[in-house]
Amino acid sequence: MVEVVRGGGLDPSSEVALMLDQCHNIEAKIPGQIRSVLNVLEATARALLLDRAALEAAQDANDVLAANEVFMDAFWTDVRPALAAWREERGLPGDPMRAFAGSGYLEKIAADRVGGTQAGWGA
Repeated sequence: MVEVVRGGGLDPSSEVALMLDQCHNIEAKIPGQIRSVLNVLEATARALLLDRAALEAAQDANDVLAANEVFMDAFWTDVRPALAAWREERGLPGDPMRAFAGSGYLEKIAADRVGGTQAGWGA
């Protein structure tokens, strides 16, 4: 995400398209997708926190350890509370995983499928 931000991929005029490509074999699909989106949001928030001026100064000085410290400062920042507040300000659940688990939706759609007609490539 650091490179996406650096390259302008999040700019409103950008033509960069982001996609999650997943195959859930163990975890349930919807919670797995929610977790992946949350991971991308956290990585994006950290990328936006990166002190680019400090990183550029470290790179210009060929100071690999200082550059690493700049990255680690952003990487170790706990952005979850800020993202939860951001979601809540928009009327969304602060904890999407907990909200989904408490919604009963997964159980409902599983029950609705009982006795139904199979869909998919092999159907």
